[in-house]
Amino acid sequence: MKGCNLMKLEELDVNVKCEQFQRDDCKLYSVREQPFSIHGLYQPLTQGTFRRMPLEVANQCNPSVKGLHTMTSGGRVRFQTDSEYIVLKAIYPSLFLVDCMPLTGSSGFDIYVDGVFYRKFGIPVVYSEDGTPSYDIDGGYEAIAQFPDRKMRDIIINFPLYNEVSDVYLGLQESAKLEKGKDYTYQTPIVFYGSSITTGGFASRPGNSYPAILSRELDSEFINLGFPGGAKGDLEIAKYITTLPMSVLVYDYDANAPNAEFLKETHEKMFLAIREKRPELPIVMLSYPGLVYAKKDIEDRKAVIRATYENAKARGDRNVYFIDGQEILSANERDVFFTDGNHPNDYGFLCMAKALYPLLKELLEQ
Repeated sequence: MKGCNLMKLEELDVNVKCEQFQRDDCKLYSVREQPFSIHGLYQPLTQGTFRRMPLEVANQCNPSVKGLHTMTSGGRVRFQTDSEYIVLKAIYPSLFLVDCMPLTGSSGFDIYVDGVFYRKFGIPVVYSEDGTPSYDIDGGYEAIAQFPDRKMRDIIINFPLYNEVSDVYLGLQESAKLEKGKDYTYQTPIVFYGSSITTGGFASRPGNSYPAILSRELDSEFINLGFPGGAKGDLEIAKYITTLPMSVLVYDYDANAPNAEFLKETHEKMFLAIREKRPELPIVMLSYPGLVYAKKDIEDRKAVIRATYENAKARGDRNVYFIDGQEILSANERDVFFTDGNHPNDYGFLCMAKALYPLLKELLEQ
């Protein structure tokens, strides 16, 4: 570990220590220290509470964006180690409860080893004498992942999809090697802008949101700008998006439009604001895949998106693409696609990722 500029947590904050998993050989680190790398979050080394965009930008948007920009969907920490265990200590201001969504997705972390899912860092549950569960969360929680042997492993730990996270610390064997994680093949991020579906609601764990699945399959960096109930085509968001390094923009927010008329007022306007600043950026428009809206409403919304797409093509735009969300699944599969008819489950997100993968792969290889 020579030259890695590592710090023990005792040197950062004497009040931070592992309480549940106390081991004599455990050394605790902040994920904000080298050689850990944090991805998908805005200036994570300097912002205090993790956030996905600057506070000053969020404050200019609709109230939902202001309130939800500290959700950590798409946040990841990467590193390599030969430690036989990893202790996670997450600091939360509060627990985010979502109807129809397990806490392992809304508020939990999960871990991938050498690109393959290893386990979830589950929220601790305490059962009363009558069997009623309660969640043992008071400012955060601890969990541990143990490995069968000691060898170097490439690690990705995904942050919660919905929860706000103040800080994350990792405990490793004191004698373990700790190195920078592998680089993505495609280091310029794919940016996803959209609704709670984009955020990952209602996946069972963070790694099963469709942007996270695509990131692993494509080996690409990504940024998730999904805002449950808050993706309204704000021009302030458009301005911010144009400042980001991007390989592709996936434009997917019609589920949050109150109706097709609202979408008509905002969809092409936001697209043009982005296109003006980023004329060569590939933009993939994705329409609503769900079942909750009336069939006519779904078709009206789709028509608005297709009109934005067709108008762009008519102007000579060769970097715009359209995917019909209603065609991702065949009719006889749609009942198992969703948790509530609106938000996909894990299977639904896998199908969305499969539908987008060929096009995104082609665009990344150009």
